[in-house]
Amino acid sequence: MKSKKSIYEIVTVGLLGALVFVSNYLSFPIPVPVGDISRIHLGNVFCLLAGFVMGPVGGGLASGIGAALYDLTYPAYIASAPFTFLFKFMLAFVCGVIAHSGKMSGSMLKECRISTPRYFIAAIAGSVTYIVLYLTKAYISAILVGSAHEAAMLSLVTKLATSSVNAVLAVLISVPLAAVIKNALKSVKLSA
Repeated sequence: MKSKKSIYEIVTVGLLGALVFVSNYLSFPIPVPVGDISRIHLGNVFCLLAGFVMGPVGGGLASGIGAALYDLTYPAYIASAPFTFLFKFMLAFVCGVIAHSGKMSGSMLKECRISTPRYFIAAIAGSVTYIVLYLTKAYISAILVGSAHEAAMLSLVTKLATSSVNAVLAVLISVPLAAVIKNALKSVKLSA
C-alpha cells in the first residue's frame, strides 16, 4: 500500500509540474527598461496550488521543475532556469509549510483541513518570498551587466508591478481552487 501511495505522489508532482509548465505559456510580456522582459502569467497560481496540495517538498519540486522547464524552452529565460527552479521551489515551499502548519510527517498528500485565512496567509507569504528573491536577483543581474543604479531601480519598478499583479492573481485563484482540489483528492482517498 505504501508503494502505491508513493506512485500517486510522484504522479501528482509530475502532473502539477506539467500544469505549472503549461500555465506559464498563458502570459502577456511586459518590456522592462534595461532590455529585459517581465510577464503577467498564471504560472504562480499552480505553484501555490502545488504547495497547498503536495505540501512544502512535493509542491516545491512540482513548482520548481515545471517553471524551470518553461524557462528552458524560452530562449530569453534559459540562463535563469536554475534561479527559477529555486525561487519557484521556495514559493511553493513557504506556502506549503504555512498551509500544512507543521503537519509535515508522513505522506505528502496528508491531512490538511482547509482553513481559508491560513491558506490566504500561506499564499501571500509564498508570493512575497518569490517577489523578494526575484527582485533581488533582477537588481544584482542588472548591476553585474553594467547598468547604473538608477536604471536597475527603474527596471525593478516594472518587475515589481508585474510580480504584484501575478501575486494577486495567484492568491485569488489558488485559494478557492485548492479547496476544490483537496476535496476531490479526499473523495478518491488520496488525501485524509
